[in-house]
Amino acid sequence: MKMIENCAALTIAGSDSGGGAGIQADLKTFSALGVFATSVITAVTAQNLSGVTAIQSIDPEVVQKQLLAVLEGFPIKAIKTGMLFSVEIIEVIGDNFAKSPYREIPLVIDPVFASTSGSRLIKDNAIERLKEKLFPLADLITPNMPEAEILTGETLNQRGDLEQAVQKLFQRFGVPVLLKGGHLQDRAVDILVDAEGME
Repeated sequence: MKMIENCAALTIAGSDSGGGAGIQADLKTFSALGVFATSVITAVTAQNLSGVTAIQSIDPEVVQKQLLAVLEGFPIKAIKTGMLFSVEIIEVIGDNFAKSPYREIPLVIDPVFASTSGSRLIKDNAIERLKEKLFPLADLITPNMPEAEILTGETLNQRGDLEQAVQKLFQRFGVPVLLKGGHLQDRAVDILVDAEGME
């Protein structure tokens, strides 16, 4: 009970049947860090190391009920979003987080657009809504290289490209950005930009 009171966090994402990403990976990470983990499932995927074979979006009304059940039932100290899939789900999440007292909870947005195998995990029309509705509410945005390419419309090949992209995203959205450079060919480089500069 003390763990719940002191350190409870919420992940809002899709379910990965392979266990390597999504809700399953977040719950493992939270638990490994000693955080009481709660979740809201936005979609169920059938996937393994070979790829994604099916995606079933969760009804936005059910997403809303999951969200309120967690927010009203647990003292959530931090929230992370992953796969949100549709405009309707983004609207539900955004409408709730724009309100007090939930607006005060730190929000990390991982803009998940595709699986590691390349399968699309968000509808095309949902990307713009994600930027308009949720990015302004975030305390941190954490795109990887392919996601940053979609957000900036530019090809990123080297560290200099990443630095320009992360600065552009910070200037555009006014929110700290952590660009995950694990897709760089030579070595993984993560770059953070906030009001204090780049590191």
